[in-house]
Amino acid sequence: MTLIDDSIDTAADTTAVAEDRAARLTAAGTAWTERIAASPDAAKLTYRVSGRGTGSVATEITAGKHRFLVDEPAALAGDDVAASPVEFALGALISCQVVVYRLYAQALGIVLDDVEIDAEGDLDVRKLFGLDESGRAGFSAVRLNVKLTGPESAERYAELQAAVDAHCPVLDLFQNPVPTSVTLG
Repeated sequence: MTLIDDSIDTAADTTAVAEDRAARLTAAGTAWTERIAASPDAAKLTYRVSGRGTGSVATEITAGKHRFLVDEPAALAGDDVAASPVEFALGALISCQVVVYRLYAQALGIVLDDVEIDAEGDLDVRKLFGLDESGRAGFSAVRLNVKLTGPESAERYAELQAAVDAHCPVLDLFQNPVPTSVTLG
């Protein structure tokens, strides 16, 4: 079974997908604007996700009606049956960037045919394994390589990038400390 179908064959199919995306983005933006205008508290969302350990070090995650597995490679004691937590973090960053690129391209009237993003994150495992407490446990650096395709000028795509950088929630998580509390129950 194929989960991702990127077999668009004709220009008509490509146009239909772009028109559908534009309509959905416009409708979502309009609905949220109206909802928040009617009640500013409607803008405040709380996401809830839960996880349960399974296998060697894997975790079964439940997010609403969605379930997925997170694991580690064998070198980190995992069974390598799914992407690792840090790979999911980079995936979350990439996918949020794609959403916000699409959203702001529509809002700014910028034609964006395609967006592809590669991410790299540098992680030193010495802190993870308790070998050196001086460094970070998480990424020391993350690099995104964004490829935008379409008919617009480099200046218009730079304008789009600036809007995305200012408004992407997951990029904000990577760039700024978030007050986080941990309770042992």
